[in-house]
Amino acid sequence: MGNLATPVNSGYVTKAFINNLPFYRTGISNNFRGLETGAAFGYLLYGPFTMTGPLRNSDFALTVGLLGAIGAVHILTALLLLYNSPGKSPNVQPQDCTVDNPPKDLFTREGWNDFTSGFWLGGCGGAVFAWLICGTLHLDTIMPMIKSLGNAG
Repeated sequence: MGNLATPVNSGYVTKAFINNLPFYRTGISNNFRGLETGAAFGYLLYGPFTMTGPLRNSDFALTVGLLGAIGAVHILTALLLLYNSPGKSPNVQPQDCTVDNPPKDLFTREGWNDFTSGFWLGGCGGAVFAWLICGTLHLDTIMPMIKSLGNAG
């Protein structure tokens, strides 16, 4: 099994982008990898739960979006824990034409546990950060305009 080198996956821009993701960046701990990845997930999950959730037209939309995003982060964390379940070790990614030096310490049980705990903390923190921003920037005047864009069609 290999990775065929094409102009897309072995090009300079693609390699620079992929190798700069927190999962592949060199010089950071596994906990920080998970923290950064989880913060992005938590921050980005907050919006859809707030804007399209069942209580989107109530006064509790922001809080329900926060709880929904934190619930989704918990589910994703449980899946990461199951990936490191007893009886098997995480799959070690081989070196290929896109990723020159995959982190070897991440693909151990201890490394994956550190990544998972960082993911949980970052995901909950990212969702809380998005909730704080939406709750303190007086978005109550902007939200009706954004919601009406979806009904304009």
